[in-house]
Amino acid sequence: MADNGDVFDTDSHTGSPKAIKKGHVIRLFSSAEEDSSLYFTYSGGQNKLEVNNLHYEVDTAAQIPWYEKLSEFKMPWEVQGSKQKAIQGLNLHVHSGQMLAVIGSSGVPHLHVSPVILTPVPLTPAQLSPKVVIPASPKLVIPASPKPVIPASPKRILILDEPTSGLDSFTAHNLVITLSRLAQGNRLVLLSVHQPRSDIFQLFDLVVLLAAGSPVYCGPAQDMVSYFTSLGHPCPRLCNPSDYYVDLISIDRRSAEREAECLDQARVLAAQFVEKVRGTHDFVWKSQDSASPSPARRSPTRSSSGSAEQVITVSNNKDRLPGPLDQFTILFRRQVYNDYRDLVTLLVHGLESLLMSLLIGFLYYGAGPDKLNTQDTVALLYMIGALTPFAVVLDVIAKCHSERAMLYHELEDGMYSVTSYFFAKIVGELPEHCVFTLVYGVPIYWLAGMNEAVDRFFLNFLLVWLMVYCSRAMALFVAATFPTLQTSAFMGNAFFTVFYLTGGFVISLENLWLVASWLSHASFMRWGFDGMLQVQFEGLQLPVTIGNFTFNVDGIHVVEAMHMNQYPLYSCYLVLIGVCVGFMMLYYLALRYIKQKSSQDW
Repeated sequence: MADNGDVFDTDSHTGSPKAIKKGHVIRLFSSAEEDSSLYFTYSGGQNKLEVNNLHYEVDTAAQIPWYEKLSEFKMPWEVQGSKQKAIQGLNLHVHSGQMLAVIGSSGVPHLHVSPVILTPVPLTPAQLSPKVVIPASPKLVIPASPKPVIPASPKRILILDEPTSGLDSFTAHNLVITLSRLAQGNRLVLLSVHQPRSDIFQLFDLVVLLAAGSPVYCGPAQDMVSYFTSLGHPCPRLCNPSDYYVDLISIDRRSAEREAECLDQARVLAAQFVEKVRGTHDFVWKSQDSASPSPARRSPTRSSSGSAEQVITVSNNKDRLPGPLDQFTILFRRQVYNDYRDLVTLLVHGLESLLMSLLIGFLYYGAGPDKLNTQDTVALLYMIGALTPFAVVLDVIAKCHSERAMLYHELEDGMYSVTSYFFAKIVGELPEHCVFTLVYGVPIYWLAGMNEAVDRFFLNFLLVWLMVYCSRAMALFVAATFPTLQTSAFMGNAFFTVFYLTGGFVISLENLWLVASWLSHASFMRWGFDGMLQVQFEGLQLPVTIGNFTFNVDGIHVVEAMHMNQYPLYSCYLVLIGVCVGFMMLYYLALRYIKQKSSQDW
């Protein structure tokens, strides 16, 4: 006797547990729970999901990290991999009011298989938290035209990937009970699970059993035992059917002989299932004794308006996806929303930039009306170009790695192109970059009493803007290239240190050895420092006292003495723009050709 009032017995023919039906309905909940089940009911029309003859391959070579390929003394393109079929000939027909479970041994493909496109699903704007990502995803996979007429609710179809993994048996059971109640409330629930316990298995309406990527059973959960019994594989007495049949179809890879034997058996079972469902319209095996598809389910609730059934089809036609401009628009909105929904982090970063600016500005503010001497001014200019860019590098790397897991799966699923994401990422972060640079660059300039000419202020600010953006572009490239946060942070720090040391302040450019001299030409610190020196000192008359004589000299001679006036001012801006574009191109190539897996996925 079960706790909830259900009576269980053993099937005399198969030996498997079965539930005694009460009035043609298996009681899953108490009367109190049934009263509250109204809250789970969706009053809209029915949905139908169809998957027809789905084939999906996995490129094993693409799953190997590039740095592991290099450790084998092979270039990434030299490693030859094989494409293994993860799914072969899968057919599914599910409608509202049903809960379908995809069951199999470890390695059964996840439910976000690409390039499957589910359409239609409700459309709402969103971002990189569950509240944000889930509503945004449909917009990226729904055909842009023609647009279907969709009811207001985003709550009719639920797809879950191993929702019971990591849960204890009691919590897992309660979770599936909740999903069952949702399915009874005129919803479609699709989930994957590995060897569910018997009381969880009995809650499923339909079950798909996959062996080596091929379906060996698709039909009502209550009929699975009788199906395999008819094939000569009865379930032993008092044994959990899901445990027994998953063991039956699992591939034993401990030896080549055993693996071949298991694969042969899987192929035989798959062929037998194809023969059993040949000629059926829904590819679902039904027992001859079954009077109804699923007695455990009440009839789905239909809307009062009597709306017609809406069909969700599975398509491999990527051309029907939203175009690049639509993808960019959706991703741009998601990027901006994700940046500005965490106001605390934004305020902390803004206050960090402001505090750094005020600390340095007030330090030099103490010079008073006498202004700064030449040495102090040179040191200040280099410090302006070094402090905030370094903080930006670490912040951008950390943020990119927090997004990598989602980015990897969305790119793998073909939800959008790398190009659309790239431009949405770049443009979406521009407002944040401009505000932080403004907060950092303006106070420090006027507090330190630098060149008061308005044109010099704007020229100096533009240089600071470009230097900080160069550091941001470099951080994006590093974050997309290296697989973990630790390695990316290390390499970002290494790049920045090299550019810092070859910037012309720590050691003069004329004293750099050959390789360091070459690196200095790519150092945004050098070109920004060079430009700021010219902006501040060109045309500025500096008093020079020798003995009893005092005379003025043009400040540009100070720049020349440091060998920083080798190129005209406009070239500094052009080189900085070129460095930005160069790092952006490297970032784009990294996104396109390097798997953006998170450290957990590797």
